Amino acid sequence: MTKHEFLIIGSGPGGYIAAIRAAQLGYDVAIVEQENTLGGICLNWGCIPTKSLLQSASIYHNIRKADIFGITIKDVKFDFNKVIERSRNVVEKLSNGISVLMKKNNIKVYHGTAKLLGNSTVKITDLSNKTINITSTYIILATGSKAKSIPGIDFDNNIIWNAKNAMIPDKLPESLLIIGSGAIGVEFASFYNTFGTQVTMVELKDNILPLEDHEISECMHNILSNKGIKIHTKSSITKLEKFNNYAKIQVSDRIHLQVDKIILAAGVQPNSNNIGLENTQIKTDSAGFIITDQYCYTNEPGVYAIGDVAGPPCLAHKASHEAVLCVESIAVKENKITNSQYKVHSINKNNIPSCIFSIPQIASVGLTENQAQNQGYTTKIGKFNANCSGKAVAIDETEGFVKVIIDKSTGELLGAHMIGAEVTEMINGYVIGKQVEATDQDIISSIFPHPTLSEMIHEAVLSSDNSSLNS
Repeated sequence: MTKHEFLIIGSGPGGYIAAIRAAQLGYDVAIVEQENTLGGICLNWGCIPTKSLLQSASIYHNIRKADIFGITIKDVKFDFNKVIERSRNVVEKLSNGISVLMKKNNIKVYHGTAKLLGNSTVKITDLSNKTINITSTYIILATGSKAKSIPGIDFDNNIIWNAKNAMIPDKLPESLLIIGSGAIGVEFASFYNTFGTQVTMVELKDNILPLEDHEISECMHNILSNKGIKIHTKSSITKLEKFNNYAKIQVSDRIHLQVDKIILAAGVQPNSNNIGLENTQIKTDSAGFIITDQYCYTNEPGVYAIGDVAGPPCLAHKASHEAVLCVESIAVKENKITNSQYKVHSINKNNIPSCIFSIPQIASVGLTENQAQNQGYTTKIGKFNANCSGKAVAIDETEGFVKVIIDKSTGELLGAHMIGAEVTEMINGYVIGKQVEATDQDIISSIFPHPTLSEMIHEAVLSSDNSSLNS
């Protein structure tokens, strides 16, 4: 029977990072991927291709307002097929890069499905349906998640799309309904709206982007509405009829729509079925996420879980961080490394940033204003609008703001929330601040370069102290 020291199931941003880190520490490592290509959903059908698509949309958006900058461009056109083609080329390049990394680190790659058999054994069924049993001292489950369906609304790869379908359409739909208004829904709304599709969004909760701070949600609602996107909150689909190339929908018994396509973006569910959990002592919660401790250990000795399958937030960077944490915690126990050397510590989920690459972008870390108040904090709020930023005015990106929530008694940064140009790059300033437990005064006393968008990080904290210098 084949044996490895580490066997990683899944090659997404959790799995392939875990494999590389284990190999770096001198372990014999193998990884199992059920698809032909490495990288998981994130690289192949999630984070990466959507960023390519949205970059095309952003460039088209900016070209159409070039006259503001004194540049005249006549008859601006786009080739939608090339937009899609470029995104797939980006994916291929990066997936090939992971294959190179596997070879560089001497990691054995199995393509097939994996099932736990118990007793540190995994059955792999390859793409030609041949099976092999492998034993491994350490098994890391990094199987990710998949799109969640809604009763009565099933994906059909024709009228009702999942995110994958929405990334490789045959043509640009004239009309589109998006069910759900989280990160995925809002990103696709921005993309398709920019290229001229009539977009309607339906959200069950009171606001779009229900996980974001209420001011971010309200601001984005107004921006999307001004772009012509129709938004129905506190609403659900009460009737759906599909025809050959369109669908008729009734929303909360009061609104009737006819659309070419529907994107179901109602969240994700873990890939914890059909991987043999029943053959182990592993426990899951009511939603099917695998229960782990702070170092990603499950109830089954020698089996660990990281990333989406181990619970929210379902973010690629959380998966990658858990991958390193999990492998290094094992290495510390085996005295391969010392804890003082690598400072292995559990993840504080309040310090995990969230990014939405819509137009404009959204980014956040930590508590929202309402969460902070509900947890009993006495807070002071700082806010700085982009239209007061010299750099934002110069580049004509004046929509949005930066908002901070500060503990009034200690100066601790409880949360930060941004909407506007390049905020997904700016949020790391606050992420590092939270990680090192910087106070408001630490940030205030820091010098930010001028003129930059990052000055808004500084000004928002100054605002919480009633000392903003430019607003």
